[in-house]
Amino acid sequence: MCLQIRDIKSKVIYCSAVLLAVMLGLGTRAYGDQLPHFVSVHFGDAIWAGMIYLAFRVLLTRHPLWLSLVLSLCFSFGIEFSQLYQADWIIHVRSTTAGGLVLGQGFLWIDLVRYTAGILFCYVIDQILQY
Repeated sequence: MCLQIRDIKSKVIYCSAVLLAVMLGLGTRAYGDQLPHFVSVHFGDAIWAGMIYLAFRVLLTRHPLWLSLVLSLCFSFGIEFSQLYQADWIIHVRSTTAGGLVLGQGFLWIDLVRYTAGILFCYVIDQILQY
């Protein structure tokens, strides 16, 4: 019983963190012109990838943190490399707001660095808060 309550508590905390990441990420898009240039250019992608890590933590609360780290890197890199595929139907999906936010628009090597930074940041904070 205690394990189930602990799992529920963890899921609520991680869900809250996902929602915070969504708000911060959208904030970097909505208020990018009011933020420092470095923040508006790089933080949105890093926050998106951190949100992916946190979403994996929601799903995998009973698993080690490193598994969420690996899966979120694979997922984020997979999304980025999928942007090399340019069929008409996927371009149409990417042109929608939701499709653009999830799938991105075009492949950029720097995005892989941004994703790695965002995921590692969340992973390190998660590691610290575990103890």
